[in-house]
Amino acid sequence: MYGFEALTFNIHGGYLEAIVRGHRAGLLTAADYNNLCQCESLDDIKMHLSATEYGPYLQNEPSPLHATTIVEKCTLKLVDEYKHMLCQATEPLSTFLEYITYGYMIDNVVLIVTGTLHERDVQELLEKCHPLGMFDSIATLAVAQNMRELYRLVLVDTPLAPYFSECITSEDLDDMNIEIMRNTLYKAYLEDFYKFCQKLGGATAEIMSDLLAFEADRRAVNITINSIGTELTRDDRRKLYSSFGLLYPYGHEELAVCEDIDQVRSVMEQYPPYQAIFSKLSYGESQMLDKAFYEEEVKRLCLAFEQQFHFGVFFAYMRLREQEIRNLMWISECVAQNQKSRVHDSVVFIF
Repeated sequence: MYGFEALTFNIHGGYLEAIVRGHRAGLLTAADYNNLCQCESLDDIKMHLSATEYGPYLQNEPSPLHATTIVEKCTLKLVDEYKHMLCQATEPLSTFLEYITYGYMIDNVVLIVTGTLHERDVQELLEKCHPLGMFDSIATLAVAQNMRELYRLVLVDTPLAPYFSECITSEDLDDMNIEIMRNTLYKAYLEDFYKFCQKLGGATAEIMSDLLAFEADRRAVNITINSIGTELTRDDRRKLYSSFGLLYPYGHEELAVCEDIDQVRSVMEQYPPYQAIFSKLSYGESQMLDKAFYEEEVKRLCLAFEQQFHFGVFFAYMRLREQEIRNLMWISECVAQNQKSRVHDSVVFIF
């Protein structure tokens, strides 16, 4: 019942909400990012991070460091925190936390299937997979030749099985089919997660509806822009859009017929929350769109912490930490490749 979470929430969720709010206090601040952006080498970055919560994870790494090592160790911290929270969680929070990992599972499946298609070594691909999206039979993905085999041999025993019902075809896997598979799976996953949050009700439903609707709308825009100039038909495009969000259903109808970035822009400017995002871009430009969406997402995620007694903070924290890792990856790569002038291009400040 909405508004009455305060009566019972702390019985099972109080400890973990306190933990996640403590973790959130350890996110890097604007001052940290300004210092990191001035670093001259990866060892300088390591030295600065040693004073943060990443310190214990990086302290035993020998020089010379690689950018990938920094990202790996920072991801390991996120994984450790997630596993600790999952171990302590009871229903329905444990199911909610598991839902968060399904997105990583989809990315891992697509990574391995694409890599196998291009004859990459499976072991090498497994090392690149996100640790939160691993499952027992993931290595056997490499044997599948089409969607049906992929489902029958591997994915039928994973949490992704229900999402596969829409994309089981006998067509051979190629780059286009794999990309359609990724977006179809994500659509089914987001819709399922949305329904689960609605079922929980209360503040969780209210906050998660907003965050998931934003994610669905962002994916709709990205699908539209990426499919301009490809053989994907308007109906195919429409099928990949999630059936909720601010753009659903009229915005989806308009996006499905867009032929260039400026038409996408004119559709999105009809929706006030997205008007501000597109006003940052000049006409015909889409390179900075990702950053503009990330900045808007970070604002919404931070707002989730303003309310108490709901599960949205767990989702928000995972996403904010993920954004932080993206920031560190960008800064590390810029420093490693001596591109200091571009270091601010993709950094999204969280606080």
